[in-house]
Amino acid sequence: MKIKITKAAAANAARMMLLASVAWLSGCGGLGRTTAMRMPPPLPNEGRLGVVGDDRELPPVQREFRAAWVATVGNIDWPSRPGLSTEQQQAELRAIVERAARLHLNALIFQVRPGCDAVYKSNLEPWAECLTGRQGEAPAPAYDPLAYAIELAHDNGLELHAWINPFRARPKDERSASAANHVSRTRPSIVRVYGNQLWLDPGEPAARDHSLRVIADIVRRYDVDGVHIDDYFYPYPVKDAAGKPIPFPDDAGFQRYRDGGGHLSRDDWRRDNINQFVRQMYETVHRTRPDVQVGISPFGIWRPGNPQGIRGMDAFQNIYADSKLWLTNGWCDYFTPQLYWRIEQTEQSFPALLAWWLGQNPRGRHIWPGSFISQVGGKWPASEITEQVRITREKNAGGAVFFSMRALMNNRGGLSDALLGQTFQTPALPPATPWLDATPPLPPQARAIPHANNATLLAWRPRDLSDLPAHWIIRIRHGGEWRVTLLPGSLYRFTAPPGPNNAQFDFAAISAVDRLGNISPPTVFR
Repeated sequence: MKIKITKAAAANAARMMLLASVAWLSGCGGLGRTTAMRMPPPLPNEGRLGVVGDDRELPPVQREFRAAWVATVGNIDWPSRPGLSTEQQQAELRAIVERAARLHLNALIFQVRPGCDAVYKSNLEPWAECLTGRQGEAPAPAYDPLAYAIELAHDNGLELHAWINPFRARPKDERSASAANHVSRTRPSIVRVYGNQLWLDPGEPAARDHSLRVIADIVRRYDVDGVHIDDYFYPYPVKDAAGKPIPFPDDAGFQRYRDGGGHLSRDDWRRDNINQFVRQMYETVHRTRPDVQVGISPFGIWRPGNPQGIRGMDAFQNIYADSKLWLTNGWCDYFTPQLYWRIEQTEQSFPALLAWWLGQNPRGRHIWPGSFISQVGGKWPASEITEQVRITREKNAGGAVFFSMRALMNNRGGLSDALLGQTFQTPALPPATPWLDATPPLPPQARAIPHANNATLLAWRPRDLSDLPAHWIIRIRHGGEWRVTLLPGSLYRFTAPPGPNNAQFDFAAISAVDRLGNISPPTVFR
């Protein structure tokens, strides 16, 4: 049996416009979870109704998480520079999303809080400097970049994960003064100066609570598919002129802890502060919305010597990140260790580290390693990345995440061509997340309507309008050949072309896919 997987013309149409009969539930202001969700049109009266069928005879759909980080700090990926007009910013976001869809990625990890500021409309923190060049200044004309990114991503069949930096308060390359409502001015007692940056002090419970409120606010108000944090916990060590590490200035907080009866050492206390935050973040997200995934992307080496022969920075000791504990305890839904080294780099081996992390996963969380694609076109050939993806598949890791999107936008070193031509030739659904929800959605109501030249118009509608699908799977058979098409959940029409000898299909199936990857029973036409 030959299986061909395409996105077909209908997916391209989703990037341009939706059917005229589709209604907005809300504007692009970005407030409320209905942002970017669209109601389906009525089901046509003509044609024949499909019936609920059995999926055992259907071909499988490829599953793989394929994502790229979109960094806003320092204008790394978007916007290309501060001060662009709203129209220019939106055009650049559209280009990023459309490129990701063309490359058959299925998720973007979009940085929305680079330094206790917001790439979205927030009552808790000021507008991010990367947008206008001045922290606290809103885009003009007004729009909400996160709401717009969600809308674009979902219309193109992509997940959108909100990337949060929980403790960095001002990056070193900031150009403007802190806004009046920035935490360094409203609550200076929980902010520390370290090197040439500002940091929320993880040892201050109020600092952890502030970041948790920000995360809950995003999850409550925006239709994000995931919340994501990276490798910044306590800051990477800064050294003085003599090369000696400068201690992080948390003496007062540690002394209060000891005066209150605490017995942990300073290092263990710092790790416990981060452990508490990670656990509370996981609980906060799922208490706010159970269907939002939590992702963590720590430094790729937990401790040197794990596995044997690995050398490098000790994240456990230097930034107080006990990332192995978080994975072991299941305080995330997907885990993306930053394996930013080459395959043949023995002391930081990509395959050796990936295999080790896969062995630290008793709760069966997703492990989707991060690859440093920004090195391609300079130190690395594109084949390094395609080979890393091959190894990831060989070890059944289930996905890959790339830093960062700019390399794919520029086709750096021919990487985009190599991925599309050799690695991601066909679309894929993200893996399911059954520990959050394993209940499949209801099969859609559907009709098949004869169309010109032996084509068939398939039209469908969800049975449960309170739970709109994230994707649709259209599986059509002509003779012994199957064609599998993945569509965004915002589409409700597909024209099935005739097969060989201009014949209509002899079997068609439409399935709904919810946002956690569960697939409904099919509605079929024989």
